[in-house]
Amino acid sequence: MELKTPLYEAHVRAGGKMVPFAGYLLPVQYQTGVIKEHMAVRQAAGLFDVSHMGEILCEGPDALANLQRLLTNSFVNLTDGQARYSPMCNERGGTVDDLIVYKRSDDHYLIVVNAANKDKDYQWMLDHQSGNVTFQDVSEDYAQLALQGPKAMDILGKLAKEESIPKKYYHAVFDGEVAGIPCVVSRTGYTGEDGVELYLDSARAEEMWEALLEAGREEGLIPCGLGARDTLRMEAAMPLYGHEMDEEVTPLETGLGFAVKMAKEDFIGKKALEEAGEPGRKRVGLKVTGRGIIREEQPVYLEGEKIGTTTSGTHCPYLGYPVAMALVDAAYATEGTLVNVEVRGRMVEAQMVPLPFYKKK
Repeated sequence: MELKTPLYEAHVRAGGKMVPFAGYLLPVQYQTGVIKEHMAVRQAAGLFDVSHMGEILCEGPDALANLQRLLTNSFVNLTDGQARYSPMCNERGGTVDDLIVYKRSDDHYLIVVNAANKDKDYQWMLDHQSGNVTFQDVSEDYAQLALQGPKAMDILGKLAKEESIPKKYYHAVFDGEVAGIPCVVSRTGYTGEDGVELYLDSARAEEMWEALLEAGREEGLIPCGLGARDTLRMEAAMPLYGHEMDEEVTPLETGLGFAVKMAKEDFIGKKALEEAGEPGRKRVGLKVTGRGIIREEQPVYLEGEKIGTTTSGTHCPYLGYPVAMALVDAAYATEGTLVNVEVRGRMVEAQMVPLPFYKKK
């Protein structure tokens, strides 16, 4: 039985087409459709319900030491209010999840994890904790809304005082207030655009949702579903857990080396990554040059030889052509290389191109 986010009724009223996703019923799109929702985020602003995401508190004198051991990135120089992205590895170097850590103070961190991995991640943290620390799953208490797009900050400015608005990307204001509602205001997102993610009391989610939509009406703000969230993250080449990485794919293979600090004293999976050496496969971008749309888990061929498999693929509304990401043999991962992808028994031509496919101006 799927769960409902605090905004379920609001989605139904707005004509959202509800589908099961990561254990929740969420809108895949509204009557506007995926393309219009996607373009709104690229050109104006879109509002997403991401309340299915998981929130875990990490608190205590040994909070930092636990994060350093559990996660591949380093949090030693994190300042209060700063956020940092990190993979979390298993002993084999595979990826348990990718997540964001927010520092509130030296002994108080908020960890935001992928919805489908919430229970697995929480258990992993409990199983590997040490010293004076507590991990607490507070997902039920929080709603999460994402306001994204070039006009997102203008809209936010109508409802929030300056002190509630983070000035830099990957920074957050913990004791913020938007539309008179207390919330964590985070300058983060999963669309490739500027914007914020708001964490607030579930009981006030609908009030916040309506206030934001009303404030952004003139700017062209519309509600957006999972469909647009996926096409937007694809254009921005942001990896999605279960596609570009999983328990068998390392963060180094999927191009997340920037968030893996091998110089760090130790972390779970470090030994396996060291022993593996240079990754044997690499995440690449594919631009479809033939006819067809490439999807996930389709074989990639170079001159008749299989060199890898696609991890995600779709038509990109803003770019106007189909793209895909793939994990391929590192020896062949060169920009400009022409490959064939097998789509339902037919070969579709594509070319390896640099990532991201789209970068905001």
